[in-house]
Amino acid sequence: MDEVRDCHGSAGWCPVIRQFRSFDRPSKLLMVNQFTINVGFYMLMPYLAGYLAGPLGLAGWAIGLVLGVRNFSQQGMFLLGGTLADRFGYKPLIVAGCLLRTAGFALLGVVNSLPALIIASAATGFAGALFNPAVRAYLAADAGERRVEAFALFNVFYQGGILLGPLVGLALTTVDFRLTCLVAAAVFAMLTVLQLRALPSHAAETERRTMLGDWRTVVSNRPFLWFALVMVGSNVLSFQVYLALPLQASSQSLVMALFVVSAVVAIAGQLRITAWFRNRWGPGRSIAIGAAVLTSAFLPPLLVPGDAALLVSSALLALGTAVVFPFEMDTIVRLSGNRLVATHYGFYNTIVGVGIMLGNLFAGTVFDLSPTTGWIGLLVIGGVCVLGLVALERSRTFVTVS
Repeated sequence: MDEVRDCHGSAGWCPVIRQFRSFDRPSKLLMVNQFTINVGFYMLMPYLAGYLAGPLGLAGWAIGLVLGVRNFSQQGMFLLGGTLADRFGYKPLIVAGCLLRTAGFALLGVVNSLPALIIASAATGFAGALFNPAVRAYLAADAGERRVEAFALFNVFYQGGILLGPLVGLALTTVDFRLTCLVAAAVFAMLTVLQLRALPSHAAETERRTMLGDWRTVVSNRPFLWFALVMVGSNVLSFQVYLALPLQASSQSLVMALFVVSAVVAIAGQLRITAWFRNRWGPGRSIAIGAAVLTSAFLPPLLVPGDAALLVSSALLALGTAVVFPFEMDTIVRLSGNRLVATHYGFYNTIVGVGIMLGNLFAGTVFDLSPTTGWIGLLVIGGVCVLGLVALERSRTFVTVS
């Protein structure tokens, strides 16, 4: 009865509140932390290119270099971050990542020379490589058999941060982008203190191996590697809410609407979607169906071009991602055999990151030919991904247990 009274007037949030309360303190902290991490990150990053081009007056190649360094220092270092998390424990890497991002964002707000901007950008990227695999491995360990539920709720908080961050950043950037940088740095400084004081330590891997030995263990895990390679297609499709859809949007207000639709669908529907698929399908079938939904997102703008079709596409991408994400994260843990989990997450993110880069290069190339060719190209990627997932399901890859 107390829970019912607490939820009175906000029935849409009741499942989220009940689910959140049902987890232990570490999982709760990690979810709230991820929400805050995304608020801090997305209040700054969408406006960084404009700041570099406008007030700082950097050339296009220099802007591309600064943004590219940030992306590479994160995607290229995920494996290192995951390996360090398994060796030294999850908490130290989460704290170190938040502290480094505090310094990186603060530096972005006070420097204006290209070398200093590159250093600041590299710091913010490497920070993500430190805490990202550690957060997911810690959540998986703490949730235990409830991993799928935990990652579904985690995505609600994740998307909530993506929704709120740009709105806060827009308000701050209208005053001064440097203020946005300093506020984002303050957010991560607060997170650093919170992690130190409230997040319980988690034991590191007890077995002593060399770092190369850890990486050989992951690379020799054939089911995991096949899964990671096939899932590149799914992640390329999900990423198109940042690339293909904005490129075809007719206005900035429509771009904002695309992100709002995507976040609202995930926040409002994630828990129900995950529960429905968990009760009716196994992880392999759920991921394959989710990938099919992602693929279908590119049919509306192909068949009926226009702003409305892009909004439908954004909603379908959010729906497909909501189906895939919890089972995807859980499958990585199961395929790892519950050993070197953070290293597996790090290696997975590295493979997917490289795949997204190549997929975006392909998408940009085919959209340069024509929008129709672009949508067909994305449908082809999706079709290959779905076929690969069906093949993995039939080979019983997804029944591997930890």
